[in-house]
Amino acid sequence: MTMHTLSVLVENKPGVLARVSGLFSRRGFNIDSLAVGETENPDVSRITIVVNAESSPLEQVTKQLNKLVNVLKIVELDPQVSVARELLLVKVRADRAARAQVLETVGLFRARVVDVAPDTLTVEATGTPDKLDALLRDLEPFGIKEMVQSGLVAIGRGSRSITAGPSLRAA
Repeated sequence: MTMHTLSVLVENKPGVLARVSGLFSRRGFNIDSLAVGETENPDVSRITIVVNAESSPLEQVTKQLNKLVNVLKIVELDPQVSVARELLLVKVRADRAARAQVLETVGLFRARVVDVAPDTLTVEATGTPDKLDALLRDLEPFGIKEMVQSGLVAIGRGSRSITAGPSLRAA
């Protein structure tokens, strides 16, 4: 099985996300990552779905997704021609003795401190899942108190856009 990143443009209406994610669960797919947000057009949302699946069954699911009324367009994003990032917020133990080392680690990953408390630092980092995993591995010896990670968001490289063109239904 391989990881696939799908960019799904949908009408920005209540219940659409439930119908899209429900289609995956009914077919026995586990969604590894899910991120949803408005596009440059407030009537259209982009759902970025990462799923670990064989190509053939995934193709069947995408065909069924295309049949949903509120789905406007589906594109599988090739990692070689797209930009993909996640957001990580992590609260790390950082007493006075360890604070300098934590700050050095944060700097190495081009992350930034967004909150300071007497015994913790909250760090914000964006990047590929591999980069964020490496940051977490390096911060783990200090003690991770709490963390939250967004789903993957991705967009194709270059000037082409999946939101433009005649294939989008009128919203």
